[in-house]
Amino acid sequence: MRLILPVLLMALLNGCVSAPTQNPAELPAGSWQLDTDHASVHWRSRHFGLSWYTARFDRIDASLDFDPAEPGSAQMTAIIEAGSVSTGNDAFDETLRGPNWFSAERHPQIVFRSSNIEVTGGETGIAEGELTIRGITHPARMDIVFYGGNFNFLENRDVIGFGADMVIARSDYGIGPFIPAAIAGDEVRIRIEAEFLREE
Repeated sequence: MRLILPVLLMALLNGCVSAPTQNPAELPAGSWQLDTDHASVHWRSRHFGLSWYTARFDRIDASLDFDPAEPGSAQMTAIIEAGSVSTGNDAFDETLRGPNWFSAERHPQIVFRSSNIEVTGGETGIAEGELTIRGITHPARMDIVFYGGNFNFLENRDVIGFGADMVIARSDYGIGPFIPAAIAGDEVRIRIEAEFLREE
């Protein structure tokens, strides 16, 4: 008998969750805001050419304007708090926040603004725009995979999900200028996972 209630509860929850749609035309148009509880930004670079050193940023935000009739016209802005860099090593985090790396006190935000989004497949796209780090701006490209959309009954709102990859050169932004690429690789790979909630 003790198993009946958990089984019924799981059945009820399962009935409230449908499979996500991967057809953008079935999603409502409007403004979407990042669900920061279900989003992450990780970055990695080579360490002595032997491994991929991986870290993350803990404070991020983003907004998206989306029209399913014209998915290529979507506009996205993403903001990362540079001071939220997190490696699991408090002392190294402070170093990375410093003037030779992210210079978080002088340049507290890392910002990506899209200028063009190209749909390349049923679930894929490319977002081109500008990325600003340490007050330095360069063109940047984000390769996107659309996971789908659904109704989030816990939030009582529509939700959509994406994954994205971006590759930059830290030297382009003056990050760690005195550290040779043989020690800390110049190529930095950024991985983003994000859910957006439709604004009411």
